[in-house]
Amino acid sequence: MTDNPATNPTPKRGGLIRSSAIFAALTLVSRIMGLARDLVITARLGASQTIAADAYYTALAFPNLFRRIFAEGAFAAAFVPSYSRRLAADGDGDANRYAADALATVAAATVALCIACQLAMPWLMYLINPGFADDPAKFKLAIILTQITMPYLPCMAIAALFSGVLNARGRFIVSGFYPTILNVVMLAVVIPQKDPVDAAYAASYGVIIAGIGQAALCWWGARKAGGRIRLVRPKLTPEMKAMIRLAVPAAIANSATQINIFISGILASQVDGLRVWMNVADRLYQLPMSLVGVAIGVALLPRLSAALQKDDHGDAQQAMDQGLVWALALSLPAAAALMAMPVYLIDGFFTRAEFVKADAVATGQLLFHYGWGVPAFVLLRILQPAFFARQDTKTPMRFSLISVAVNIVLGVALFYLVGFWGIAAATSIAAWITVVQMWFALQKRGVYRPSATALFKIGRVAAASLVLGGLLALANHFRPELEAPVTAAGLPAKEIMIFVLSGIGLGLYPVLLFAFGGVTPAEAKALLRRRKGDPAPPVDML
Repeated sequence: MTDNPATNPTPKRGGLIRSSAIFAALTLVSRIMGLARDLVITARLGASQTIAADAYYTALAFPNLFRRIFAEGAFAAAFVPSYSRRLAADGDGDANRYAADALATVAAATVALCIACQLAMPWLMYLINPGFADDPAKFKLAIILTQITMPYLPCMAIAALFSGVLNARGRFIVSGFYPTILNVVMLAVVIPQKDPVDAAYAASYGVIIAGIGQAALCWWGARKAGGRIRLVRPKLTPEMKAMIRLAVPAAIANSATQINIFISGILASQVDGLRVWMNVADRLYQLPMSLVGVAIGVALLPRLSAALQKDDHGDAQQAMDQGLVWALALSLPAAAALMAMPVYLIDGFFTRAEFVKADAVATGQLLFHYGWGVPAFVLLRILQPAFFARQDTKTPMRFSLISVAVNIVLGVALFYLVGFWGIAAATSIAAWITVVQMWFALQKRGVYRPSATALFKIGRVAAASLVLGGLLALANHFRPELEAPVTAAGLPAKEIMIFVLSGIGLGLYPVLLFAFGGVTPAEAKALLRRRKGDPAPPVDML
């Protein structure tokens, strides 16, 4: 075993929030670009008025389902801890050999899955979107577009492996940046289109172009960081069998939210435009999950793995406390904003051209009920690493299966009892049930119990978020009065006011957070500042 940090980079104590901040900042850039992408696509494709929109969002959702379950979630849970341990214990040679075998295995599996899905797509579409069968033109278009986009899955599997190599080496910039490629490519290919169907085809081909670019960027980043991974033939070695045994339960564990959303999509196929409404709502409520849950989770897993390898339970406890407090400090105010003015947000950002006011109202109803599930979606990303770092993927798997079962029963029941927004409510309820199960399992096993300080801070964070939500709800109530002077000046009132209110909320929340004592300014600076004794980050900081 070598102690050279240059060849065996491991996450350092105190680096969790800094690493998360790097990842989150780059994810924010990607999400802003993604918002711009969706603004253009919804304006070009519409929602309930054309067949192109529902068909395209089906084509995007199906490979993304597998990407989020297998290529990213399950693979990271099985690969990153093992790779991190090899890197720390034996250095680059053994770690890169393991990564090469993993690359061959995951690439072969996802290419085979991609081809099988493309061949079976005419029959799979009856399962994915049974409601489309009543509209032959929409049904056929959805099949073709989904066949076009399926190769995105193996591209993302390859990108996920190289991203995991980078994360294990403490490099987060490329991992945070590469999703932006998809948004740039999509904007470039969709903006010139005028016809909705032509725009749907262009966007679908753009997905493949972007996927190749993302995989190439992650390969380059990993190679530059020292991960020189060769191409080898797939071999089912004992190590790969062990990785698969970890990955399968992890896939199920990570899949709960995604499968719940996918099941919601099956119900959505029965209502024209509902798939588009769900995707637009998804764009906003997934933002805190990506910025907070995924960012902290990505940095948390390698740090926990390294802490447990060194039997440093103090560092593991500190990492979980920091992750939990900051996850809620950033997700609770987001939930408050989404619930306080959901229609206002959708109308201000999306209503234009083919996406009409009725679409905004319907999407806002969904967004409200996804909103109160946001903290649960984020907490899942924080609590799962506590299991995965201990190579326990079966316990989260059991909880996820329960969540999926609850979502199916509630989703169907609420869809027919209260209407389409019942889909969102069922997804949020299922997520909270999974969080409660994980929370009590960790405490019962003595693996993790939040410190008194962490619980105290969480209570203060909740109070600050509640006040913020109340103020935003008040602004939403007086929307006509707030917009009147802007309208009188001949300016686009709703667009201007939504940015003004969002800016005020973003500026006000830190003040409330500090005032209530959820986080102090000194703590915020200390968490982001490099501690004495920690090595300075590399200059290129990949």
